Amino acid sequence: MATDSWALCVDEQEETCGTMETLQISRRPAVTSVLAKSGKDQNKSDEEEEEEEDKAAQSLHNKLIRNKLVNNSFKVEILQRDPNSPLYSVKTFEELHLKPQLLHGVYAMGFNRPSKIQETALPMMLAEPPQNLIAQSQSGTGKTAAFVLAMLSNVNPDNKWPQCLCISPTYELALQTGKVVEQMGQFYPEVKLAYAIRANKMQKGSKIQAQIVIGTPGTVLDWFNKLRLMDPKMIRVFVLDEADIMIATSGHQDQSLRIHRMLPKDCHMLLFSATFEESVWSFAERVVPDPNIIRLKREEETLDNIKQYYIFCRNKEDKFTAVCNLYGAMTIAQAIIFCHTRRIAAWLAGQMSKEGHQVALLSGELAVEQRAAVIERFREGKEKVLIATNVCSRGIDVEQVSVVINFDLPLDKDGNPDNETYLHRIGRTGRFGKRGLAINMVENEHSVEVLKAIEKHFNKMISKLDTDDLNELEKIAN
Repeated sequence: MATDSWALCVDEQEETCGTMETLQISRRPAVTSVLAKSGKDQNKSDEEEEEEEDKAAQSLHNKLIRNKLVNNSFKVEILQRDPNSPLYSVKTFEELHLKPQLLHGVYAMGFNRPSKIQETALPMMLAEPPQNLIAQSQSGTGKTAAFVLAMLSNVNPDNKWPQCLCISPTYELALQTGKVVEQMGQFYPEVKLAYAIRANKMQKGSKIQAQIVIGTPGTVLDWFNKLRLMDPKMIRVFVLDEADIMIATSGHQDQSLRIHRMLPKDCHMLLFSATFEESVWSFAERVVPDPNIIRLKREEETLDNIKQYYIFCRNKEDKFTAVCNLYGAMTIAQAIIFCHTRRIAAWLAGQMSKEGHQVALLSGELAVEQRAAVIERFREGKEKVLIATNVCSRGIDVEQVSVVINFDLPLDKDGNPDNETYLHRIGRTGRFGKRGLAINMVENEHSVEVLKAIEKHFNKMISKLDTDDLNELEKIAN
């Protein structure tokens, strides 16, 4: 049997991903930064496996594909430990009075001015005396650069021992933070960096001379206790990154608390988390005494620049025909099609490939670096259609995406409308102030009810579309 075009497409995609250069960071041991996927329960469905997508993997995925600050609709909300203290914010990096070599490094990284969270967080982190901080921040807001700048600013390069410690839930995330240290400190060679990760084998009794240490909780504890490579009492700045993931990871919460108890009482404490759930608060209160708090407060979302329609179909084959009709009648630069399961996504990718479309497939069974490579190919226009499950609904900003198609409407694990995922999905179009188009496919009474619930939630009418009516398709395309 001849290999069909979809198989060739997959081969090309996997070859590109497989040859993608592994992240290399100088002054660290060569480590393959592929996140091993945890074993899956064989009795679980595609949907359940996708629901249980590793939080650390998702965070790493976002870091890999967001190579610049994202434009978001968040305002900063600040809770000060001392309400009477004046609140400082900066609009330029020069106002922070950084060392020249650090300012040079900041600009070399492409930061022209502080992001929203950096404007307020940096003056707090660089204050004298130091101010402890708890901050909520998503990937892409510049928080890693902020706390890295705080660590680099608090180092005395003449002292050849660890002074700043940052712990992350996985070594892949630790390596990503280290990459920022390397980039920002590229003009500050006197400051050295060490990785407290499993792959970095150290001899007992040797001493770490690097001023900054980044690692995972278990290995950091070993370096403190078993190997005695560094003195916890000499740490001046302690950063706990990805606190929500740390809490969700078995054993990490206890290890982090043990590390915290070994540090000096006046150690500068910085905690960052993507969420502010009750478990994060409880943990933060035990780790960060007397903190300032920064939240990212979401503004009212607007969908005014996105036209929304729905198409009624009988089954998946009928949906595929509708997709083909859309492509036949409209000029589509690039499109993202969201499916509920990997199985449906793979089937649709095969069907579209047979029709001659340049298709990329993105789902949870790909390693994190492979997903990043797929998105980069799509961003470069090598594929015009990206078929995906929810793994990329929050993680891709491509200016050329003109249409988002919900092949399946987003549902939570109980089968109810997932309004937040819907917002993130259709938000992949209409980026950067441009007009976008979202097409939703419904196939039974339940999906109609889901669509009505989404309509009601956003108070936005979703109009019916007939893909057999060429005049109507031409009208919505304009």
